[in-house]
Amino acid sequence: MGGQAKGKRTNKPKRKENRPNRDAGFVGLSPQERVKLRMHEKAKKKSAEKYSVQQLLEKQAGAAAPLDEDAQLPTAKDVSVAYCSIAEIYLTDFCMEEGAADKCKEFIERALQYHHDNPEALQLMASYLFSTERNQEGREYLLKSVALWLPAQKQSVAPPSTEEGMQSEVPPYESRITTAKLLIESEEYEMAVDVLEGLLEEDDEVVQVWYLSGWVCYLQFEKAKEQQEREGREVTEEETEEWKALKEAARSYLTNAKKLYSKLRCDDQPIMEHVEQLLGELGGVMEGEEEDPTLDEDYEPCSDEEEDDAEAPMDH
Repeated sequence: MGGQAKGKRTNKPKRKENRPNRDAGFVGLSPQERVKLRMHEKAKKKSAEKYSVQQLLEKQAGAAAPLDEDAQLPTAKDVSVAYCSIAEIYLTDFCMEEGAADKCKEFIERALQYHHDNPEALQLMASYLFSTERNQEGREYLLKSVALWLPAQKQSVAPPSTEEGMQSEVPPYESRITTAKLLIESEEYEMAVDVLEGLLEEDDEVVQVWYLSGWVCYLQFEKAKEQQEREGREVTEEETEEWKALKEAARSYLTNAKKLYSKLRCDDQPIMEHVEQLLGELGGVMEGEEEDPTLDEDYEPCSDEEEDDAEAPMDH
């Protein structure tokens, strides 16, 4: 982004032909069907992770249940992912329990022992370090994690074999939302924009991604203004144009976040309150957008847990 706002998205993006196979089933579905399908896939993933973790713990205790004849033995990467699942529990659901921080760190370290280049394990270590106010160390782990997959994902053209290998290293969608949050907190705004643009290209029906995209543009605008004021000089014509582009981009993203929030009947009041606050500062909702289609009467509204069950919204 180079400190400048990228082109405003006026139409829904075309889906990449080389996107991961796990999202192929979303093509042609209505918004509510896509939300329900994503929830179903997440539920299946949680069940699979729970089973894998349980087997791992039983094996550690020397009492592993016999595997089915057709079952494959877990790889080092599988074990690393299982340890990440355990660590994440102590970072979120069990974070208030006694010794939770130590157990979280222990399982992250085990995950990295089995797969030292596991992006999810590196990001979990970053989250742990941020939570213990070791921000510089956390930033180093975060950047190392992102460097393992983001540069390759940004390449528009790649050989099939390279593309297949790259996709296997790209963290899940929800994990990349957390990546964007951590990058924003670390003031790595340009990298956060790259992550968020990739998420929008993959699935543009997630309110939080639109919200974060608007939030990061707003923060870039504020940072640029603060730098100019510290330097005590007149605003240049180039800066004026850049600031205008950032404000318009932020308005556009936040307008889309608000409309999608209403369309999907989401229930994440802190996000909506912040969206309203930011839009108020930026001049209000951007007019001239197409009206959103009405949902079916029997559609179940989404919630903040369904959209991003990893963490609560960022502090503002």
